[in-house]
Amino acid sequence: MSVLESRRSGLGDSTTGPVRSKLTPGVRLAIVAVLTAVAVACYLLLFIRGSFDFAFPRRLTVLGAMIVAAFAHGMGTVVFHTVTDNRILTPSIIGFDSLYTLMQTLTVFFFGATAIASTEGIPKLIAQTTLMVLLATLLYRWLFSGRFGSLFLMLLVGVVLGMAFDSLSTFVQRMLSPTEYDMLSVELFGRLSSVDSDYLPLAFGVCLVVGVILWRRRYRLDALLLGRETSTNIGIEYKRELTLMLVLIALLVAFATALAGPMTFFGFLVATLAYQITGTYKHQYVMPMAFLLGVFTLAAGQFVMQHLFYAGGFLTVIIEFVGGILFLFMLLRKGTL
Repeated sequence: MSVLESRRSGLGDSTTGPVRSKLTPGVRLAIVAVLTAVAVACYLLLFIRGSFDFAFPRRLTVLGAMIVAAFAHGMGTVVFHTVTDNRILTPSIIGFDSLYTLMQTLTVFFFGATAIASTEGIPKLIAQTTLMVLLATLLYRWLFSGRFGSLFLMLLVGVVLGMAFDSLSTFVQRMLSPTEYDMLSVELFGRLSSVDSDYLPLAFGVCLVVGVILWRRRYRLDALLLGRETSTNIGIEYKRELTLMLVLIALLVAFATALAGPMTFFGFLVATLAYQITGTYKHQYVMPMAFLLGVFTLAAGQFVMQHLFYAGGFLTVIIEFVGGILFLFMLLRKGTL
């Protein structure tokens, strides 16, 4: 059985798979788009207490952060699954979250807790993103240019680096004062509700550019599912496409992490749901579905947590918890990475 056939048997196409429905992927995508629009409208317009002119712009800013996070993590994870030929791994395996945690921890350790607030701004956002992308690019170039370079070696090195960054961060955090550690902890969790609106134009610009590139290469991504030898035989420059996709993933995940904090399992959650709901392997449906499900999850989740449980700040914690359980379930079901 070929890779493409195995993926069809696992995911289903327009007629077979886990989603037993006569609905085509396009119809399913349209239904999710409508549900997402309803969730967004509810979040923006319902239960506004006090001044509408004050509350609406603030909610609009949070929605903008949700859109960026959903796009970066959702589409980034789908493309990462494609190039690694593995739907258990996530982009965080490269160590972006760990690198971000280490950067924030060292900033507090050397310059104090007030350094985080005093250095906030677009230059810091660009600097953090550039450093993460530079590290990933150097890693890719080094591992793919060698005689024994391979994707699996890159993943192994990414895991080792992530563990090293985590260990160093934990060691340094133990030397911080309780006040400094509390202020640091705020930066180490997803913080959609505290994103500065000045960041959003730049974030939307990055997402738009990357989105156009990925959409123009959606058929090449379909071809990459066939494996290295087959995709090369049909005219795909495998190494170049693989490196480009990994750099774009690095840009998306690094930018979203620097903007809204680490969200390790969010992308895995929405990507897994996108595969099941679309019932097809085609990226022209899977990528938009992952994005829409990401926006729906964040908007509907924030609406429910904020107005029913009065705990809007815990949304990312709940998402990470659910995503972690799904990750363990998928891992135990498959029995291997």
